Amino acid sequence: MKKYEWRFVSAGSVLTIIFLIVVNLITGAQYPWFIYPALLLLLIPFGIYSIIEKKHMLFSLVGSFVIFVYLVIENIIQTPDYPWVLYAVAPIVFWPILMILEKRIKNMSVAITMSAVWILYYISLNFYLAPGYPWAIFPAFAILWWPISLYHAKRKSYFSLSIHAALFISLFFISVNVFFSPSEVWAVYPIFAVLWWPLSMYYFYYRRQV
Repeated sequence: MKKYEWRFVSAGSVLTIIFLIVVNLITGAQYPWFIYPALLLLLIPFGIYSIIEKKHMLFSLVGSFVIFVYLVIENIIQTPDYPWVLYAVAPIVFWPILMILEKRIKNMSVAITMSAVWILYYISLNFYLAPGYPWAIFPAFAILWWPISLYHAKRKSYFSLSIHAALFISLFFISVNVFFSPSEVWAVYPIFAVLWWPLSMYYFYYRRQV
């Protein structure tokens, strides 16, 4: 896409935002619903500009800032008594950090450090916002796939990955079962399904290699 096309997209986005603001004021000024499409209309031209100029890091910094401001405004408007925007802080901050790190995200020490920071943040948030429910296991489960998959990818130990992943997933479902619905034992169903992963890897990959 050429630069003049980017300018056309930018001008169109600005005009559309102005139009939406006017419509919002005419139809019902008590609720600023125009901010929802305005966020996308702001990011699209800037994203196109970043692609043209190859300024991906700049886009991550500006994009994360815009998204954070948008969520803060939405939090204040909708539920000012509950700071749910804090749940989104970690992924928003991680986006530009990962862009700055670039190829270093393939380093095990970086993966472990970033995962530890992520988990500690959500554990702290768990104790602060909802100490009665250990929901921090969900973001912890998500981020730990980074060092686990990176470790086995570097060693090309795909069969070991299937075993460790199956154990990890099983432990996750057992924890969710125990913490959130201890009266009903349902974790056996997803565990049974996930055990087919290492079993199939053993018969169709590992045995052929040895």
